[in-house]
This record gives sequence, structure tokens and C-alpha cells, in this order.
Amino acid sequence: MERLTPRVRVVWLLLALVRAAIFGGAIVGAAFGLTRTAVWESAPDVLVPAAVALAVALALLRILVAWRRYGVWRFELRDDDLYIERGVFTRVKTVVPYVRVQHVDSRRSPLERTTGLATVVVYTAGSRSSDVAIPGLTPTRAEDLQESLRQLAIETAGEDAV
Repeated sequence: MERLTPRVRVVWLLLALVRAAIFGGAIVGAAFGLTRTAVWESAPDVLVPAAVALAVALALLRILVAWRRYGVWRFELRDDDLYIERGVFTRVKTVVPYVRVQHVDSRRSPLERTTGLATVVVYTAGSRSSDVAIPGLTPTRAEDLQESLRQLAIETAGEDAV
């Protein structure tokens, strides 16, 4: 089973920090607003420190989840399908038969370009979760994986998916 490039942790940690800062700022700002205005005249004095503690705890949880996410993410090109394992709290195992692959894209967000990473997106026939993404690849590995999946999809085009 192949793992993602370790640099993807940097991207996931940065995103976790940004989201935690936005959410934490909203929580602390709301608590501060409640204690400094007449909206809640009998607001407890501990409201703002409690909001700060909650924001810090949620930020630490987000960072822990982002760190752990790398440890569980893996994928494999098998004989007849693409196999992916992921998920921190809920483990998800996805099997994509090559015969169901419609097309394969690679993409690089600005943050991915900055960190030298890419994502491969596999679009499949079907209505439920009809695409699957493999993040945290080097651009070279993403291109190779895209080409391998394209070739495997062409080779199995006449077969039945079941």
C-alpha cells in the first residue's frame, strides 16, 4: 500500500490552524460581545476565558486530527481496482473498479503548488460519491498515477464492473 507524501501534513496542519483561528475568533468574539454589550446583562465573568479555552481545545483537536489523518491515508493500484483507505474517526475503505473510471484529473491548489504537491481526482460512473481524490502526491507521482489509471481504465473498458 502506498502512502502520501509527508509534506501533505504541512498543508493539512495549515488548513487546520486557519480554520481553528476563524472558528475560535468567532467563539471568542461572540463571548466578548456578549459580556461588553447590553445583550446579556448578567453574563458570567468566566464567559470569555471559557470561550478562549474552548477555542484552544478545538484548535488542538483539529491539529491532532490533521496529524493523524496522514497516518491512516493510503492507496493501492490492484489488478482490477483502485483501493483507498482513509478516515480518522470513521475509517473509509473505497474500492473503485477500473471499468467504472470515466476520467482522471490532476489538480494543484495554490497551497499545493507552494508545498510541491498535487491531487489526483478519479471520476467514476455512478451517482453516489462519483469521484474520489488522492491528495498529497508529488506532481511527478500524480502524473504517473493519472496515466496508470487512464491505461488501466482503457484496458478494462469492455469488462463488466460486477
